Amino acid sequence: MSGTGGRASGSPAATGQPGPLVPAPGATPQQRAAALASEWAPVAGRILLALVLAWFGYHELVRPALWTGYVPVAAPTSTAAVVAVLAHGWVLLMLAVALAAGIATRIAALLAAAVLLEIIISLTVTAGLSDLTMRDIGVFGLAVCLTGVSSQRLALRR
Repeated sequence: MSGTGGRASGSPAATGQPGPLVPAPGATPQQRAAALASEWAPVAGRILLALVLAWFGYHELVRPALWTGYVPVAAPTSTAAVVAVLAHGWVLLMLAVALAAGIATRIAALLAAAVLLEIIISLTVTAGLSDLTMRDIGVFGLAVCLTGVSSQRLALRR
């Protein structure tokens, strides 16, 4: 197994494809749990980020008037604000679908990070740091972390 980073020599990793981590024979339960967690943590993070994005995207599409006050460049009652919220909700929903389905996960996570950064900046400029801003900073951190994960389980590959 040497040279394969803890993966079996006949595993997909030997051919350049991601595969499951194989704990060394005689591994402790903690080592096996760590291998399992490192293998499935990106999937859990991706699904949880997708749920957050889907939740807010859905609510922006269903009740855009509740969200128009967050559009910094338009009056809350304007048509432009409603259109901006609907477009934003659609983008959030599409990113959620891509992340949940495992489609272009790194690109979707990068785009989600960009959208979340826009939200953080807008909230900070309009209302200062708040509990909402700090929550979004945490979700932004998750999106940034997912941009660095090149191989994941339950993700479509070419």
